[in-house]
Amino acid sequence: MRKRHSAPVDAASKASVAAPAITLAMTPVKTSVKALADAGVDRPFTVQAARPRPTIADVASEAGVSKATVSRFFNHRERLLSPDIAARVETAIAKLAYVPSPMAQALSHGRSRLIGLVVADITNPFSVAVLRGAEKACQDAGYLVMLFNLGNDRQRERSAIDALASYQVDGFILNTQGQDDDHPELNSLHGRPAVLVDRRHAGLSADFVSLDNPGAMRSACDHLIDEGWTDLLYITQPLKGVSSRVERTAAFSHCVAAHRTRAQGAVLELPDASDAMLDAALKALWWRAGGASAQRRRGAVVAGNSVVTLRVAAAMVRLGLAFGADIGFVGFDDPEWAPLIGPGLTTVAQPTDAIGRCAAECLIERLQGMQGPARERLLPGQLVVRGSSVAPGER
Repeated sequence: MRKRHSAPVDAASKASVAAPAITLAMTPVKTSVKALADAGVDRPFTVQAARPRPTIADVASEAGVSKATVSRFFNHRERLLSPDIAARVETAIAKLAYVPSPMAQALSHGRSRLIGLVVADITNPFSVAVLRGAEKACQDAGYLVMLFNLGNDRQRERSAIDALASYQVDGFILNTQGQDDDHPELNSLHGRPAVLVDRRHAGLSADFVSLDNPGAMRSACDHLIDEGWTDLLYITQPLKGVSSRVERTAAFSHCVAAHRTRAQGAVLELPDASDAMLDAALKALWWRAGGASAQRRRGAVVAGNSVVTLRVAAAMVRLGLAFGADIGFVGFDDPEWAPLIGPGLTTVAQPTDAIGRCAAECLIERLQGMQGPARERLLPGQLVVRGSSVAPGER
């Protein structure tokens, strides 16, 4: 028998070939009462469609009143109705088992029980963890969260606010790019309250919830210096007016100045796609500390967030350097993989769940009528000490 050979099909051709449609032919079946009886079925049965959910119009029709009258009853304005009409409406509701829509009731009172949450980057583990905390607190209070991801595009902030406002959200939780005086995109919030998370906005008076950046940086620097690391390099993403980055950078400089008799420090703003710059900075730190010689001043890195931490870890591998032995390290954020790199990376863990919950609680308090000036809630971080920041002989 001759074998049939098919022509090869490349991946692109395969992708362009649609899967064959599958059609099921349904053949009508006539079943008699006798056939059902022979099969052991005592009597034929019918499947009834589910009854549609009763509406306010059904209640009005059953009670012989208008929909506006039923609405007054649900809005606790029975005093506008005669006792007879109120009783008829109540009887109709019970008979039809009518349950008003929570969303419709909320909207009738000017509330949707929706909260808009705007995040700078949904791929950032910090943003995801804060979102989870905020969502849990909102659910506990009977609110739902609508999310808008900016994708680190500051130009989308205005459209994010407008889009969420069109869904009648009651308020906003904002973890955005942050802004300076030249970027007033968020200064108009359609008259709704907002809470800022992690990043401040110049000109916007709103409650603010964040890590205590100065306190966390002080904890990190004090630990490194106490462990004998005397040449510190703080590496951060470009500041670009982002308040959390600005605050951590300022706090680092303040810490180094406070320990000027024991240590020195420098700051590196690390752009994207700048591996050569990072490699050069780490090599210089190592050589300033004495390189491979016995007389070493011991250099250490403080990383501004987990994004920087990952880049530093990759550079250390490229350069053949070891955390703790060649260069000390402390990084902000405590990703799941921090204990798995080298001797384990010392980190400053942010209370992300608590930050999210606190932001949601502050907003809900405002929605419930709390007045007064904008509040600031700064939550402490936790220094998680691992091998990257302690002397090799102390591990």
